[in-house]
Parts: sequence; C-alpha cells; structure tokens
Amino acid sequence: MRKLAKETAIYGISSILGKFLNWMLVPLYTYVLESSAEYGVVTNLYAWTALLLVLLTYGMETGYFRFANKNRDEADKVYSTTLIAVGFTSLIFGILCVIFSRSIGAVIGYTEHHEYISMLGVVVAMDAFGSIPFAYLRYKNRPIQFASLKMIMIFTNIIFNLFFLVGCPWLAVKAPEFINWFYNPNYGVGYVFVANLFSTLIVTLALIPEIFVVKFEFDKVLLKKMLRYSLPLLVLGIAGIMNQTLDKILFPFLMTGDAGAAELGIYGATSKIAMVMLMFTQAFRYAYEPFIFAQHKDKNSLEAYADAMKFFVIFSLLIFLGMVLYLDVFKYIIQHDYWAGLNVVPIVLFSFIFQGVFFNLSLWYKLTDKTMYGAWFSVLGTIIIVIGNIILVPILSYTGAAWSAFACYFVIMLVSYYYGQKHMPIKYDLKTIGLYTVVTLVLYGISFFIETPYKFVNVGLKSILMLAFIALLVKHDFPLKVVPVVNRIFKKRFK
Repeated sequence: MRKLAKETAIYGISSILGKFLNWMLVPLYTYVLESSAEYGVVTNLYAWTALLLVLLTYGMETGYFRFANKNRDEADKVYSTTLIAVGFTSLIFGILCVIFSRSIGAVIGYTEHHEYISMLGVVVAMDAFGSIPFAYLRYKNRPIQFASLKMIMIFTNIIFNLFFLVGCPWLAVKAPEFINWFYNPNYGVGYVFVANLFSTLIVTLALIPEIFVVKFEFDKVLLKKMLRYSLPLLVLGIAGIMNQTLDKILFPFLMTGDAGAAELGIYGATSKIAMVMLMFTQAFRYAYEPFIFAQHKDKNSLEAYADAMKFFVIFSLLIFLGMVLYLDVFKYIIQHDYWAGLNVVPIVLFSFIFQGVFFNLSLWYKLTDKTMYGAWFSVLGTIIIVIGNIILVPILSYTGAAWSAFACYFVIMLVSYYYGQKHMPIKYDLKTIGLYTVVTLVLYGISFFIETPYKFVNVGLKSILMLAFIALLVKHDFPLKVVPVVNRIFKKRFK
C-alpha cells in the first residue's frame, strides 16, 4: 500500500499539477475566444482525438505490462515488438489524416478548416506512439522521469497557448512587424491546435532515448499472442472512451447550429471544473495497473486489492466534497457567461468516481485473461449513453448528457462487480465504503441549506462540513500517527 501510494503520489503530482495547469487554460479560452461556440469546437475535436488515441494504441499498453511481467527474460523483446507495431500503425494513420484532411473535415463539419484535421491527426499519431515509451517508464518503476516528460509537454503547451492567444495579439498592436510573417489575428481557435502540435512534437523528440534503449526485435508469434489479449481491451477502450466523449461528439448532431455549439461550449467548460476527480483517477490508474500485475502472485494480493479500492473511494469522496462545497469559489475559473452549466459539476464528479471504481474492478478480468468481459461491459455503457443522449439532450441539453454519463458508469460498475465476485471473489470493505458514501451525501445535502448574503460566511460554514468528513476519515481509517511526516511528530511527542 505504501509503494502504491508513493507512486500514485508521484504520478499524481505530474497528473494533477499538469491537468491543473491545463485546466487553467480553460479560463484563458473562455475569456479570450470570441464565443462559447468557439470553445465548443475545442470540446468537440478533442473528444474525437481521445477516441482516436484509444484506437491507435489498441490495448497494447496493458498487453505490454501483461507479457513483460509474464516472462521478464523477454521483456525487451515484448517492448520492441510493441513499439514497432504501434509505431507502424500510428505512422500510417498520421499520413492518411494529412492526405484526406479535406474529406474528413467535410464529414464532421470542418470544411473551412481542414488543417485542424491534419494537425490533430499528426498529434494523435505521435501521442499513440509515445504511449509505449511512457508505458516502458511505468514498467521500469521510473515515475519521476515519466512525470518530468509529462510536465514538459504541459508547460510547452501552455507557453505556446499564451504566446499565440495572448502574446501575439499584443504584439500585433505594439510591434506587428515582428509577427506579421506568421501570425493571422483571425485564426483564433486554430492556434489552440497549433500549440498542441508543437508541444507534442517536443515531447516525442524527448522520448527518443527511451525508444532506442533496447535492441529492435520483431516477433510475429509474440505479437499475435499480444493482439489476442489486447484486442478485447481495444473494444473495452473504445467503448470506455466513447462513454467519456460520445456525448460531446453526438451533441452537435442533437442540438444543431450556433446555439448547439454554444451549449456544448458551456458543457465543456463546466465539465472541466470536475477534472480534478479525473486527475486523481488517472494518477491512481498509472500506479495501479503495473501494481496489480506485479502483486498477482503474492498470497496477500486480494487483501491489497480490497484496501486499494477502499482508499480510492474514500479519497474520491473527499475530492467530491472539496469541489461541491467550494463551487462558489471554483466557478470563477471560468467566465461568468458559462456559469449556467455549473449544475452538471456534481453529476460529472460522481460519474468520474463510478468510472474509477469500474477501473478498480477491472483487475479480475485482466488477471484472469477474460478481457472480453470488460469489452462487453463497456459496450453496454456505450448503449446506455447513446440512448440517454438521444432521449435527454433534446429535452435537457447538456444536463441530459451529464445524467447519461452518470447512468452509464453506475450500471457498468455494478455489472462488473457482480461478475467479478463470481470469477475472482474479493472481500471489498463495502460497509466502510457505504458509510463514507452516505456521510458524503448527507453533508452535501446539508450544504444546500447554507445560503447567507455573505459569501465568506457560506464558505466558513461549508468548511465545517468538510472538517466533519476529515474527522471521520482520521478517526475511522487514517489516524494521524500513520500519516507520513505527522507520524514523526507523534513519535517525538510520545517518546
């Protein structure tokens, strides 16, 4: 647990800090871009890129962990084979996107700016290829190097965004002769994608030492075995990412015109406030996936998995309360025109919690090589989210999209738990998980009655609710004497 917590913390620093910094681009976009419709373009196209990234990695990250741990003597061959396979498919994809950018742009509604398709196609290709060297760093337990490279990508992306969206408009007024040769003041949202392209290219170049760290070998027999294991994970991954992004892909078709684009922009911006939860689940995932394969042969592994689930849920609920109780503060991250969508934040937060629990539960079919179950669960979730969006979005707009995602993850979480207990029974501490969930909902319900004319009073009263949850956490499961740093104080005081 200490090792898992330590690596989660390291991955979390890069993930949470990095996502936070990217998160801070949201106010930049909401204040700088001309309208919420322009931010709707960002929301829509990045939903497509998330889906395409899953397609291009086709479950090979998890396949790499599985086969590298299965036979550590051939770990280098597994890495090399994975790298060549993903590299080849990524290269073909990038070339096709550039060649057919006009046709693709016409299909998804970007005829006037088909270059967006070219740029994002190349970005996705580089990201897919880079995911394997990043997986190698995780396999080698080098979270600091992993985190450093991720931070390089984030900082360069922010710098280029600030340069094109803030610096260049200022220079266009003060010293236009310096930028006239490359800067178009009317290009607007397009520079978001230019910044992404440059930052991804820089990190891909930085990964070169990890690409050539082993001798290149390509084993066709090994690749076939890996594909048999990984392709069901591709179905799972596609369905899983569609469950995250499909609402943003479908939205322009369900609510058309500028009004639909504006509503999508509001949904995308307010959903970003809930990204803190996704940052935590992603940080946990980076550490947990190598952990479950490494711990599988340990006689206490099932107990460790149960403990990991309990603490994941507890800290997820802590983040949930921290976000919803202080939403009146967090809302200033985005421009006030977007505040109409703040009602979806609690719904999206719980959706992310369910998603994280579903990922925790996924260990049973990954460890028993029954990955097809995960694929079917995710397909079920996709069906729910599609039907939910078709029915609810025309009626409730983005609120309907948020409830559809909530229903999707809630159902597949329950189904995965049911089948997991049949195939790989784990005694999860449901009593404690239930206690914290009920307390969280009660405290959240009480917060609705805290409404005074003074914002600082509201924040103070809600802080008491937050302290009540922390007190329960300390008393029930996390006594201060076991907390790193704090435990030293205890030892000195009671020596």
